[in-house]
Amino acid sequence: MRVPTDTICAIVTPPGVGGISVLRLSGRNAIEIAARVFVKKSGKPLKYARSHTLHYGFMVDPSTGEKVDEVMVSLMRAPHTYTCEDIVEVSCHGGPFVTGRILELLLKNGARLAEPGEFTRRAFLNGRIDLTQAEAVIDIISAKSEEGLKCALWQLEGNLSRKINQLYEKIINVIAHMEACIDFPEEDIRIDLENIKEQVLEIIEIIDSLIDGYYTWRPYREGILTALVGRVNAGKSSLLNALLGEERAIVSPLPGTTRDIVDGVLLIHGIPLRILDTAGLREAKDMVEEEGIKRMYRAIDSAELVLLVIDGTGPLTEGDRELLTYTRDKRRIIIINKIDRGVKDLSLPSDNSSVIYVSALTGEGIDTLRNTIQDVLRVTRKRSDPMVANIRHKVALEKARKELKTFLKICEDEQPVEVLALYLREAAHHIGEITGIISTEDILDRIFSNFCIGK
Repeated sequence: MRVPTDTICAIVTPPGVGGISVLRLSGRNAIEIAARVFVKKSGKPLKYARSHTLHYGFMVDPSTGEKVDEVMVSLMRAPHTYTCEDIVEVSCHGGPFVTGRILELLLKNGARLAEPGEFTRRAFLNGRIDLTQAEAVIDIISAKSEEGLKCALWQLEGNLSRKINQLYEKIINVIAHMEACIDFPEEDIRIDLENIKEQVLEIIEIIDSLIDGYYTWRPYREGILTALVGRVNAGKSSLLNALLGEERAIVSPLPGTTRDIVDGVLLIHGIPLRILDTAGLREAKDMVEEEGIKRMYRAIDSAELVLLVIDGTGPLTEGDRELLTYTRDKRRIIIINKIDRGVKDLSLPSDNSSVIYVSALTGEGIDTLRNTIQDVLRVTRKRSDPMVANIRHKVALEKARKELKTFLKICEDEQPVEVLALYLREAAHHIGEITGIISTEDILDRIFSNFCIGK
């Protein structure tokens, strides 16, 4: 695969006003381009500076001699850089206008604007990281919890890569033995098919453990979709605000205030909960309310956890019973709200659902609710547990497992060695795609298109 050699640049800090902004140059002519627009305070040429040094001076428009900003410039020479290319980073005053002016100077003097994820893509193409480590970079940036960050760092350190590479080598070793029989029939190399089948079964066990790790890790990475439901004016929005510790939802004594989905993120035991506050269930009076109620049912259907809120100041209503019935097969917690106003004797269904009594107004019972959510969602993961990070890895492993199971099945049909080897090669291909041992432009485009331009 061709490794680009031109010089790219981009603003690597978020847009907006701040203390500083940072621009990055990477490529064969990065230092030369920077030297055209940067004048050191000492007057010494930048191109002679040692690697990994910091320099103070001014960005200057060479066409007019006008100073654009007072800056600090970091110079790092290949190969000991993020991209394995020469890199220059400019730290300027934070502001859209001045940062844009400096970017224009770099573009006018020989650089081109980087594409999304192109710095990390070059790190991969130049062999500094593999694809799983590249994906870990964006997982670190988008981490929603401390545990999610730790998982991404585990992957960035190459732990997943080592497990996948070991798996790949196991398959390749089996293929090598079989292909020796195909390529050198005159040597009369015998295939111990029973031994090969045992090795393939061991490989399938490793794949299964990695896929199990995906399901263990996924809540930390993506969060748990949680529907907050109840009949109208049961106090769902007040409860959402109490859980979040901020007023995200509009609270009003008027029924039907929430007509659309309101969401917030709550961390419980390091797992992010995406809480959806839905419209209250009642007989719809207009098309807007009707649509809100339809969305409530869709939220319940897609949710992994349901928090069902019931007004405890009165007996169960028809709407309460309808929601109790509709959510009975979901993982749920029943929350009896408004205990500050007294609680009636409610005839709740006897199932495995946890029932918690709270006052969203006073905060009583909220800590108990948090602890109950934690218990319901409890996910344990040892630091050494094997795991795959995202759906791309999981799908590749599932495809490889399918090929290996087909291999075991056709072994019973006494198929020729050439046919058997085809399934093992396909399995190896899918495993190799995970780390990029086997990669295509299409795979790389899909991965790096999710990155921001400056990364």
